[in-house]
Amino acid sequence: MPARATLDQLPSVTVPLSLLVPWQKQHYFTPARRVPYRRRAFTFWGDRALFPLVHTFLDTCAADQTRDYRYVFNLLGTELAANAVRHSRSGAPGGTYTLRVDRCSTGLTLTCRDGGHPDIRRWDIRDRCYLAPAPDGLRPDTESGRGLALVDALATSWGDNGLPTHRHVWFHLAYDMADSAWSAA
Repeated sequence: MPARATLDQLPSVTVPLSLLVPWQKQHYFTPARRVPYRRRAFTFWGDRALFPLVHTFLDTCAADQTRDYRYVFNLLGTELAANAVRHSRSGAPGGTYTLRVDRCSTGLTLTCRDGGHPDIRRWDIRDRCYLAPAPDGLRPDTESGRGLALVDALATSWGDNGLPTHRHVWFHLAYDMADSAWSAA
């Protein structure tokens, strides 16, 4: 069996942003350059190695909000991205998912559009199945299933389109964080 390198032995690698992001959308990933927007969308490759880029995108979208708001928005958005990579065709080689952020007067809405469930071949639209959080998802001893439970507890509202062939999961987080367990903590 080949020897595994420790983190101290691995080389440091810097990848220019221009290799991952077209120049027209690089301001989506530059928090210092705040550009007003109504809607932003970016399609990510379904690879967990790009999650630092996902974090930067989400943080830039909420850059003009409070520290707590940015933290919760980033946490929930990353959970949806992780679910897309783990539970859909988006995580397969060549797979992608799209994060879209819509700004309105009351808050930000994030929609994650993934590649659909990997085992679905034929499906009838009359057989919609909606996602639900795991009932024990927020218990400290739970090993998995926390993602949607976090979204359910911390988002102002959330839902999905019920289509396992191309799932769209969304959440809305009000600027005042109303109806969020975070504001009660």
